[in-house]
Amino acid sequence: MKSSALSTEVCGRASVVDDERSVGTERQAQPQMVRDVLDLTKARVMVLVLVTTVAGFVLATNAGAPMAVWLLVHTMLATALLGGGGAALNQYLEYDRDRRMARTSGRPLPSGRMSPRAAWLIGTSLAIGGVVYLLAATTPLAALVAAVTVILYGFVYTPLKTRTHVATLVGAIPGALPPLIGWAAASGELSANAWLLFGILFFWQLPHFLAIGWLYRTDYRSGGFPMLMVLDRSGRAVSRQVLLNSAALLVTSLLPTLAGQCGVVYFFIALTLGLAFLFVATWFASRRSENAARAVVLGSIVYLPILLAAMILDAVAIA
Repeated sequence: MKSSALSTEVCGRASVVDDERSVGTERQAQPQMVRDVLDLTKARVMVLVLVTTVAGFVLATNAGAPMAVWLLVHTMLATALLGGGGAALNQYLEYDRDRRMARTSGRPLPSGRMSPRAAWLIGTSLAIGGVVYLLAATTPLAALVAAVTVILYGFVYTPLKTRTHVATLVGAIPGALPPLIGWAAASGELSANAWLLFGILFFWQLPHFLAIGWLYRTDYRSGGFPMLMVLDRSGRAVSRQVLLNSAALLVTSLLPTLAGQCGVVYFFIALTLGLAFLFVATWFASRRSENAARAVVLGSIVYLPILLAAMILDAVAIA
């Protein structure tokens, strides 16, 4: 009897321990799953997408449309869904190559923590949900721009990356479309000033991405991506593109004042930022070192939010 009771007690305690371990494992798995979804949808990159979307919305509002806070909230939520879906589809299409690169091998798909089917379902659901949300809550034009963004990013730019270095130019197009989503959601149209904002984002992306690509060129070579920074081992063509696009960015950033959207204050802020960024790009072109490339990346990260803030504040002041 004592032996039987003791055996029952031991088994009971073992069962409790096993249950506690099971619960602990589940608790550990849940945060990992959340982290994997955030990694799959590139949540950190989403901040930049939302900032540019808000900039487009606010600038369109000052162009004549009344400010609608809830409309802005809907636009941001829909754009977040859209961006997350596009990022997930991008990783789904590239997970085999991501496995070969040290920088991306730890992502949910190449590491095996998430199945390709799950990533595909998440990506398509979020992307379609974002477009439908914009259509229902904002304007048809915003939904159309969103659909074009997903198609270009997921099904044009991503496959081209494995074939030609021209993909970088193509990829800058969907990357510059979020402010147009915000603009179209606020006003229902895309004016010339909206396309100026698109141009600024387009030319900003190229030196930013080329500098990042130069830092990770070995990884891109391992992944089999025939990008310019992989093909151009000397760095002359890469640095030339960084310099030319930085100069184009400087010129384009001054056009909102000439178009009457912004005032003199913005003009001098844009001129100062543009010249400083061009100086950093020139340094990279002359050295082609990793330190210079990092300076370009850091400079681009500092440049954009200051420029957009100056544009919005100055546009509000002269409205």
